[in-house]
Order: sequence, then C-alpha cells, then structure tokens
Amino acid sequence: MDQNLRQQLIAMIDEAKRVRATLSADGSLFQGYNADLRAMHNSQAKTLADIIDQHGWPGKSKVGEDGAVAAWMIVQQAIGLPRFMRACLEIIEAEVTKGEVPRWQRALLIDRIRWLEGKKQVYGTQFDWDEKGQLNPIPIEDEAMVDSRRTLADLVPMAEGIQQRRREAEQNGEVAPANPAVRRKDFEGWAKAIGWRS
Repeated sequence: MDQNLRQQLIAMIDEAKRVRATLSADGSLFQGYNADLRAMHNSQAKTLADIIDQHGWPGKSKVGEDGAVAAWMIVQQAIGLPRFMRACLEIIEAEVTKGEVPRWQRALLIDRIRWLEGKKQVYGTQFDWDEKGQLNPIPIEDEAMVDSRRTLADLVPMAEGIQQRRREAEQNGEVAPANPAVRRKDFEGWAKAIGWRS
C-alpha cells in the first residue's frame, strides 16, 4: 500500500469537509455552486487526474479502503468537469470487476452523472427538494425495479435510503430553497453552460 498517496487523498477530503462546514455555517453552502468550493473541487480533480496518470486508479489495494473512498469522493464532487467525471466512470467500471471499487460507488457515480445530464437516475441515490419543501429522489428510470437494482449495487432498499438521506440533510443543516423552481432553472442553466446538457 502507498501510505503517502493514501494520506494525500484523505487530506484532500478533509479539506473539502472543512470548506463545506465553513460555508454551511455562514449559510452560503446551499446558495448555488460557491466559487471557492468549485475552485477547490476543480483543483482536487486535477490532482486526482495526475495521480491516475502516474499510478492508475487508487483502489483499495493501493491506498486502503479510506484512501479509495476519498478518491471516489473527489470524483463525485467534480461536478464542474463533465469529461473528467465521465472518464472516471469508465475507469471505475473496470475497477469494480477487479474488486478494487465497491459496486455502490459505481451506482452513485452513474446516478450523479445522469442527474447532471438531465436524465432519469438508475439507483435512486440523487435527491432534490420538491415544491412542498420535502427532500425526495429525483426521477428514477423503471422505478418499480429500483430495489432490485439497489440490491445488486449493495445499497439499502429505497425507502430506507430516503430516510437516511433526509436524516443526513437535517444533520448537515440543509434546508429547502425558498423557490425550488427558480433554483432548478438556475441549475439547468449552469448545467448547460458547463457542458452537461445541450
């Protein structure tokens, strides 16, 4: 195991958590994509891209479970870099078959990319606020079969996943936007400008 690489990845996620906590405390975290957060995500994605170029994907045998989770989290946070996220999904697909990446990480990344692209998600892992101020999964493809797919991805059943996500939002101080429709419109405009949508 490469302990230096492991520590580097974990340090980046610790930094991301500190920045998020600061922005959450001052109320700016959930008001669009904060410029400081975006810059940090892009910088960390570039560092991870360099690591991948030099060492291949930092899976659990290279950097341990926590280091591998940190690498995956950096990809999840890189929402301003469509090509990077898509390229990492291709790598992760291969790493899942080798046992280097757990299936649930692949599932969450697939759903995140589909959400950013404006498509229905597959596993029901991405959420948004509805008009009533309730946090719910965004639309799911073939919703009747979602629990079967979640089982294959080592995820808890959808009903339990919804409760977990709502508890997490409450613990993190997330609140519904004043106007969900306006927020969605702003997000869609951003997604087109970044290149996620045409």
